[in-house]
Amino acid sequence: MARWLTQEWLDETRAMAAGQPERPGASARMQHVVTGGPDGDVDYFWVLESGILTESGLGRLADAEVTLTTAYGDALKIQQGELDANAAFMQGKVKVTGNMAKVMALLPITNSPEYRQLQGEIAAITEY
Repeated sequence: MARWLTQEWLDETRAMAAGQPERPGASARMQHVVTGGPDGDVDYFWVLESGILTESGLGRLADAEVTLTTAYGDALKIQQGELDANAAFMQGKVKVTGNMAKVMALLPITNSPEYRQLQGEIAAITEY
C-alpha cells in the first residue's frame, strides 16, 4: 500500500489510471494544493491529455493552467469517496483558480462509471 499524497502513491495511481478511456477535449495541466495536513501543505500536479493521466508528481507545475486548493480534511473525504468532488467544488471546499473552461471540460469524467471504479480501486491500495 502506498501512503496518500506521496510520490509512490502518485506513481501507482498514474499506472492504475492508464486503462481509462480517451476523452477528447479533456486536457489540462493541473496543480493541486492540499493545505493543513499532518505533515504540512502538499503540492502535487497532474497532466491530463484527452482524459489520460500522462504525468503526476509532487511539487509545483510552472505552467499549470488550473490550481485546485483543498483543505486536508476535505481532500481526504473526496479521496475516500465520502464527499463528491463536484459537490465539494459547488460548496466552496475546493478553490479553483485559472482556466475554468479546462475544469468544466474535466467534470464529466468524475461522473463516469470508469472513473468511479478507478477511485474505489485507488482507495483500496491507499494508506491514509
